[in-house]
Amino acid sequence: MTHAQQGSTVSVHYIGTLDNGRIFHSTADEEPLTFTIGRNQVFPALEQAVVGMAVGETVNIVIPAAEAYGPRLKENIIRVERSHFPAEKEISIGQKLSIAFTGGTERVMQITGITETEVTLDGNHPLAGLDLTFALRLDRVE
Repeated sequence: MTHAQQGSTVSVHYIGTLDNGRIFHSTADEEPLTFTIGRNQVFPALEQAVVGMAVGETVNIVIPAAEAYGPRLKENIIRVERSHFPAEKEISIGQKLSIAFTGGTERVMQITGITETEVTLDGNHPLAGLDLTFALRLDRVE
């Protein structure tokens, strides 16, 4: 029986849930997630959980927020004057925008608040600050 090891390319199906039981992603109706162990294509804790598994084996793991998307940082939330957006541009809460910053960097940010004078943008990953639970099944090892 083949076991996953460093350098193996593996395919896994998973259901990802939060502490409250909400599913944030599942590959049940999709192609499995395929990655090579040791190439930092997924969270290191996820790679390590797969090492040693055999095809068909299942495991549940919890990845703490610090090892997943990190904490929610207040400095990733900014308020911008509404006048910086074209008047004809319709904006709404939940909308994602690519924002250009001084120095040429760009960042995708989500609108989390709108008033007549201000727009609040959040650059944190939606899962930042949350522990992630994965129910994994190893489907293939190459």
